[in-house]
Amino acid sequence: MGRTPKARPATARAATTRAATTVRTTTTGLLGRRITGLLGVLGAVLALLLAGAGPAAAHAALQSADPAQNAVLPTAPQAVTLTFSEAVSLSSDSVRVLDPTGRAVDSGSPTHADGKDNTARVGLGSGLANGTYTVAWRAVSEDSHPIGGAFTFSIGAPSATTVSTTALQNAEADSLVAALYGTGRTVAYAAFALLAGAAGFVLLCWPAGASRRPVQRLLMTGWVALLVSTVAVLMLRGPYERGSGIGKAFDLSLIRATLDERIGTALAARLLLLAASGVFLSLLVGQLGLPQGGTAKAAASGGNGAAGSGRPGSGTAGSGTAGSGTAGSATAGADGDPEEAELRELERRAAERPQREARLGLGVAGLVLAVALSATWVGADHASVGIQVWLALPLGMLHLVAMALWLGGLAAMLVGLREGIGAEVADRFSKIAFGAVLVLAGTGVYQSWRGLGSWGALTGTDYGRLLLVKTGCVVAMLGVAWMSRSWLARLRATPEEAAEVVPEPVAVAAAADAPVAASDTASDTASGPGADTGDPVRQAQLARQRAARANADRDRGLTPTRAGLRRSVLVEAAVAVAVLVVTTLLTNSPPGRVAGEVAAAAANGAATTTGGTNGGTNGGTTGGAPAPQTVPGRTVELKLPYDTKGRTPNAKGTATVTLNPAGTGSNEVHLKLDGADGSPVEVPEVELAFTLPDRDLGPLTVPLAAEGTGRWTGTAQLPLAGNWVVSVVIRSSDIDQTTEIKQLKIG
Repeated sequence: MGRTPKARPATARAATTRAATTVRTTTTGLLGRRITGLLGVLGAVLALLLAGAGPAAAHAALQSADPAQNAVLPTAPQAVTLTFSEAVSLSSDSVRVLDPTGRAVDSGSPTHADGKDNTARVGLGSGLANGTYTVAWRAVSEDSHPIGGAFTFSIGAPSATTVSTTALQNAEADSLVAALYGTGRTVAYAAFALLAGAAGFVLLCWPAGASRRPVQRLLMTGWVALLVSTVAVLMLRGPYERGSGIGKAFDLSLIRATLDERIGTALAARLLLLAASGVFLSLLVGQLGLPQGGTAKAAASGGNGAAGSGRPGSGTAGSGTAGSGTAGSATAGADGDPEEAELRELERRAAERPQREARLGLGVAGLVLAVALSATWVGADHASVGIQVWLALPLGMLHLVAMALWLGGLAAMLVGLREGIGAEVADRFSKIAFGAVLVLAGTGVYQSWRGLGSWGALTGTDYGRLLLVKTGCVVAMLGVAWMSRSWLARLRATPEEAAEVVPEPVAVAAAADAPVAASDTASDTASGPGADTGDPVRQAQLARQRAARANADRDRGLTPTRAGLRRSVLVEAAVAVAVLVVTTLLTNSPPGRVAGEVAAAAANGAATTTGGTNGGTNGGTTGGAPAPQTVPGRTVELKLPYDTKGRTPNAKGTATVTLNPAGTGSNEVHLKLDGADGSPVEVPEVELAFTLPDRDLGPLTVPLAAEGTGRWTGTAQLPLAGNWVVSVVIRSSDIDQTTEIKQLKIG
């Protein structure tokens, strides 16, 4: 009699071990093959995407033109050739040449000159009359950003021109297309953060969340939003580049042209990765969304028939621990048999091991997938060109992944708080978010240095100002996150609130309700006629009871402390939306380093630009201050104090620029240089130029003819109205030189 109880556990232990091993081997083998195939596809796509990245200058700039800007030619040229600082992509209307009446005189379909991908050449018609011609150009730089501008040249002699901003409208993107394109990019960023962050939250913090419908809806929302926004950006890219209307979004020829570009390759790769993401999400929900204690319960039921009489326990699905309320465990505890307890422990470990291995495999696949998706942005944006591409690419991807873990995890945290997660889960995410913030800070500082180039660009360029706005939003998020941590500390300090509120899984609840429904039905049958198991009224009543029980569980979880933490996280997520919007604007803006170089070249290719001071009879201002308004037909005078820091008498004084009639077209210009004592001074070299930054027009150098000591005259062709920048380069000796600038509004 004493040997029989010991024999049964040994037999049951062997049977259970074999069953658990078979289940684990089958599940792990199938999952391993799927994940291996998924990793292979992701690696190939990532290599394809990053292969095209190479060193270049972010945002191409027009370096030279033939004919040159503001040139006066004795005879008509046969073609117009543009040379850029990096490779550009061209369309059929990338370069247009308009005569003084606004009529197109180019042959269309520009090509790369001599096969050089950083050039654009378009032929001109024969028999061109004398006058001023306007060249309007638009192309796509190597970092996938559209660029455009205009300049003028003359044949025979300068003349008035009727070309206006209306004629050059196509040099800028259509406002509706630009708005929709920017919205699509913002949604894509947010969807990536939601998809990657929510998946990371489930894998790293709350595996049980994979079985919750709200979490599953969150994951699917991120996937669908990223898919839709990617398709929208792909369709809008062609009209956005060419400045055409929204109707061209369905033009298949534009879509094919977009797919031939680097950004088109990135978008196509993103769509392929989203297909792989769908497989990943199905594995994530399928593996982690199942009740973890199911195998152990089944084994226990098979090993001991008496154990099945108890109600299933409250073990959480995928929470990392087996269900603690299994009937088998209760029976073991009642018997007090150590070997029986050991058997149950082996069963629990055998049931947990497949899920641990599944989490590890899914975690590796998810990380590779997130990095590959981030590469579809980084590989076609600022990081793919410029200085230190080899370092900027991986840091850019790391920046995006850390952003997704933080911001997307916040959304998952909100859902988790609603579902009653415990303080342990919230504390685990808090630590992960802190690490993500450290990564964001480190990579963000590097990206800022790489993009700005100088401290002045922080306030002197749109890129720098947007960076300040983004920094302010991130600081606000950190402040709210600190408040969230204080709420979390309160939650941990209250044990009754810190515990996780876990409603029964649907499958378990259904199984549990079955015998209850059967007994109730039997009772109804015994007590009165007309009641049976298929009674719809009774089924509806049971459904309401289950819903009420789930709502009660949820309401018990939303304590005042949890509600405060949820509100704090909600505010943090709202600020995160602003961060994503500003990030989209940043990626569409020329880096401050490039903007500074272009501005310096506009003033003088080799000179260092310095700002002047207020002065002049018209109250002109300098730098970013509002430009003086001019009335066409009147003379405008601008005074620009200068100081070359030299020791000669002509090193310091005032430059006076006079324009007449100060309107679009031909303007008579006079330049005077007076020393500190007010007398005219002579200098070895002086140069006067006009630039229209908004249209990337200029610098239009004015040929000056001397009219005596410190006096010059010339003619300036200003084809468009707008805020022009007047620059005067003054060299007082062989080594002393300065450039003074002042804004002037024409029209």
